[in-house]
Amino acid sequence: MSVVGIDFGNLQSVIAVARNRGIDVITNEVSNRATPSLVSFGPKQRFIGESAKTMEVSNFKNTVSSLKRMAGRTFQDPEIQEIEKNYINAELVGVSGQVGVKVNYLGEEQSFSNVQLIAMYLQKLKDITSKELGTPMSDCVISVPGWFTDVQRRAVLNAAEIAGLNCLRLVNDLAAAALGYGITKTDLPEEKPRNVVFCDIGHSNYSVAVVSFVKGQLTVRGTAYDRHFGGRNFDQVLVEKLAEQFKEKYKIDVFTNNKALFRLRAAAERLKKVLSANPQAPINIESIMDDKDVSAIVNRSDFEDWMKDTLDRVEVPLQEALAAAGMTSADIDSIEMVGGSTRIPAIKERISKFFGKEVSTTLNQDEAVARGAALQCAMLSPVFKVREFRVHDIASYPIKMTWQKSPEEDETEIVVFDNQNSVPSTKILTFHRSEPFDLEAVYAEPEKLPAGISPWIGRFSIKNVEPVNGQPAQVKVKARLNIHGLVSVEGAYTVEERVEEVKVEPEPMDTDKKEGEADAKPATPVTKKVKKLVKKADLPVVSGITALDASLLNQFREKEMEMYQGDKLVIDTEERKNALEEYVYDMRGKIESSYSDYIDPSIKESFLNQLNATEDWLYDEGEDATKSVYSDKLEELRKIGVPVTLRFRDAEERPSAERALRETIQQYTQIAMSADERFEHIPVDEKQQIVERCERVSRWLDEQLNKQSAVPKYQDPVVTAKDILKERENLVTFAAPILSKPKPAPKPATPQPEAGKEDSTMANGEAENPTTGEQKADMDID
Repeated sequence: MSVVGIDFGNLQSVIAVARNRGIDVITNEVSNRATPSLVSFGPKQRFIGESAKTMEVSNFKNTVSSLKRMAGRTFQDPEIQEIEKNYINAELVGVSGQVGVKVNYLGEEQSFSNVQLIAMYLQKLKDITSKELGTPMSDCVISVPGWFTDVQRRAVLNAAEIAGLNCLRLVNDLAAAALGYGITKTDLPEEKPRNVVFCDIGHSNYSVAVVSFVKGQLTVRGTAYDRHFGGRNFDQVLVEKLAEQFKEKYKIDVFTNNKALFRLRAAAERLKKVLSANPQAPINIESIMDDKDVSAIVNRSDFEDWMKDTLDRVEVPLQEALAAAGMTSADIDSIEMVGGSTRIPAIKERISKFFGKEVSTTLNQDEAVARGAALQCAMLSPVFKVREFRVHDIASYPIKMTWQKSPEEDETEIVVFDNQNSVPSTKILTFHRSEPFDLEAVYAEPEKLPAGISPWIGRFSIKNVEPVNGQPAQVKVKARLNIHGLVSVEGAYTVEERVEEVKVEPEPMDTDKKEGEADAKPATPVTKKVKKLVKKADLPVVSGITALDASLLNQFREKEMEMYQGDKLVIDTEERKNALEEYVYDMRGKIESSYSDYIDPSIKESFLNQLNATEDWLYDEGEDATKSVYSDKLEELRKIGVPVTLRFRDAEERPSAERALRETIQQYTQIAMSADERFEHIPVDEKQQIVERCERVSRWLDEQLNKQSAVPKYQDPVVTAKDILKERENLVTFAAPILSKPKPAPKPATPQPEAGKEDSTMANGEAENPTTGEQKADMDID
């Protein structure tokens, strides 16, 4: 049994698995520990992950990236139109109220929403994981940025459901990294917390969290984000500077050619990685556009100078996170760096300078979030026992409930969950109503949301509300910020205020009395009237939220299953085609060489012609045949080819089998006829049986091999290697039990009296002392 954590990244994703022996990061089909976050569409099938990466240049108009950045967005979203559009090569369109893409798939234009695209990618991660585990994958925890809103989180959850995943939790990425950091520490303090700042700079965003650790728990104190600061920003700096150089030097403008621009971006990303470890690096792109090759040398110092304005943004989230936590840099004990872009030396220097201390890379920068997510999944799974460690995460945005004003109330809104509110959390709201009413959940500070994201979260209608005894009913509403960071109303009910009579026992009497006083009478219980709130009835709640409608979700799920089965059929068909092609090449070469003597000369030429005809067919009308046609043609060839192969292999293996049998015959014959004391307890007649059995087997082998020598190699053998080895097995089964009989236990020796000694029993009945040999005197017993 395994549980899975997925670090869902904008550039690539990492999968970690919690097993009984610990946390493992698993590799994909090409043995990489991270899988590109790409989906590509072709005329016959989809390509996802690594296969999409290989087609990114040749099929870039039908290849979709930035899957995470599109989650929960609309087509009109300013960030989509002004920023993400520059990083997505496919045509963006609106699909079911969401941003999606229009691509050429199966020879026709089709559109897919961002939820569908994420579901396709998660399905691929699911397949990678299931193949590694050897069992179907279901339970998982998926990481998302802490700044994701309700609609973005629901988009990821909907995608996971379409892909057939049971997401136990959407965990904030830095909370996952902090869990992986803290649960392994054995030296955490019990009282004064250890304060650690986690900085995560990935491909497209920058997150900071201040986390306090004590033994057995972590608490997120404050967070801050720059949603548009990451590795791709530094790639863009290189792209712009290199484009200027190429325009001046080679008279080309890459910004006028989308494919050239894409290739320059890919080269800039590689250049950035090399510059992180080296003082300078070359860049070379063949035939970037207009049949021109370009090249340049970039120094790290120049790169850092070019990105100075971008680097100036590093400190802002650090300041904001400390302010949110109510701390200063002096309160911080260490700084942990995660995310691929934290490898850039200039970034580490800026962060180190801000805190006045060296940054730390205790965690694996690329895998820390996935490992923490896997740990969280293990903690939520009933089949795993994990060290007790509590995670106290917080909400990123304050959330309020609004309602229409009633005569009994002055307020129309209240902040239910502030931005320091723990996740998960439940609050009880009290209303006085005589009729059904609606609550709306909205973000209290919409200006802090990602641009274009609506502050509206959901509407919750409380039904069946009626007056009680002519007065407004007191209604309790249970609002919840759940484990995924989503807002919901879990229930509502009315309560009734009742007055009950309760007997209250009096205070104990003073038992001390003065001399001459009469005994005091015991006090009697006092009856008091007490008001109590008593739950009266549950009320139905109808929720309207940003999650996909159930019918649309089912439609997307059916479409995904249809595409998945189509991809599988294409892959299986391609495998059959490749198997047929490989068989033709392999068999034709061997028939003309090593298999030449093992095929009947009368059919050899016709079989070679059949192989050649199959090859011609494969490259002509058989290019797009069905799986069954490829299988039938392969089976037709194998009917002739398999017997030839078997005859050849048997001829290769027969001498070895003969040698093994003769050695066994010789071994048992020698043992049975020898005077070896190890076998002297074996009866002679049984040894003779072994000798006779060996002689019979030897004669059988000689007879069979003589017959075989007279048979042409292209005919089926008279005796096979398998027959010979079976005969050897039978001989061993017969002889081994006889020769392995244990020796009989030796008979116990009978003691004999020594010469010259008489029986120790004396004639007169007296006994000799066994030690001294002297006679014992009779003893008187008083």
